Amino acid sequence: MKNLFVNQLRAGETVNDLFVLSDKALGHKKDGAPYLSIALSDKTGQIRGVVWDNVDQIASAAVAGDFVHVQGNVSEYKGVPQVVVKALRAQAEGVDTADFLPATARDPEQMFERLKTLGDALETESLRELLERFWADEQFVAAFKKAPAAKKIHHAYIGGLLEHTLSLTLLADRVAGHYSGLDRDMLIAGAILHDIGKIREFTYDTRIDYSDEGRLVSHIVIGVRMLEEKIAAMKSIPPNTALLLKHLIISHHGSREFGSPEPPKTLEALLLNYLDDIDSKINGIRKFMDSQDPDADWTAYHRPLERFFYKGKPKPVS
Repeated sequence: MKNLFVNQLRAGETVNDLFVLSDKALGHKKDGAPYLSIALSDKTGQIRGVVWDNVDQIASAAVAGDFVHVQGNVSEYKGVPQVVVKALRAQAEGVDTADFLPATARDPEQMFERLKTLGDALETESLRELLERFWADEQFVAAFKKAPAAKKIHHAYIGGLLEHTLSLTLLADRVAGHYSGLDRDMLIAGAILHDIGKIREFTYDTRIDYSDEGRLVSHIVIGVRMLEEKIAAMKSIPPNTALLLKHLIISHHGSREFGSPEPPKTLEALLLNYLDDIDSKINGIRKFMDSQDPDADWTAYHRPLERFFYKGKPKPVS
């Protein structure tokens, strides 16, 4: 049973507990002696660790992704806690996997039913049938409810993909009525299906990481292939509808620089790209702000967006 979590580790703490070995890398000091740099994680976060003694023995004791029992002490390096590991061994028994992967705070079943309701409301019969084919795929649905939306940046937890998809679809539903000339059904269907490839882009049994398929192909290509498989079984979807839906998946990252083979070339694709970016950034920034000192008005420097964020509350007027 796990007793001590990453977010509780402070300099001076003694460590004698279970973690996931998220990463390890062998290095050498200036005198040529080896050391091992590792990362340990659980559902509350990740902490770096270092092994100075018995390096060869500990390096061979486990591989990245294993549950490991760690003994050591917490020190501070450059102002950040790290574990100085004295002993480490793989452990497969007596592990509650719920202790090691962060998960959405929302009810996956409720989120899924709400997403289905949005899809059921589409007026375009072929798009409605397409979604129903995905929902009838039990293996897809099980993975869709569980998968994360990212490894680190946003919705990086179990159920994160479903949470992000529902949030984006609700945004699309609200914005669609604001502009004339938009194909609302196409936008909603695109929002629901834009990230389906992530159920295979990531592994998420003991830690969230990229699968071989994810690294080699990416969720955009995987998602288009999944879409094509479902479309191939249909007789009623117009070719142009299928083409425009593929474009929504292909272009939702906005540019080749960010992984999209083509930039958005329809109004629906442009909206999907911007709304996806908004939802991703708000979630990522909120998680970052929540990880900061609760008594501080400002966060630490946020490297991805190159700024500090103000989180102080308005001062009362005297």
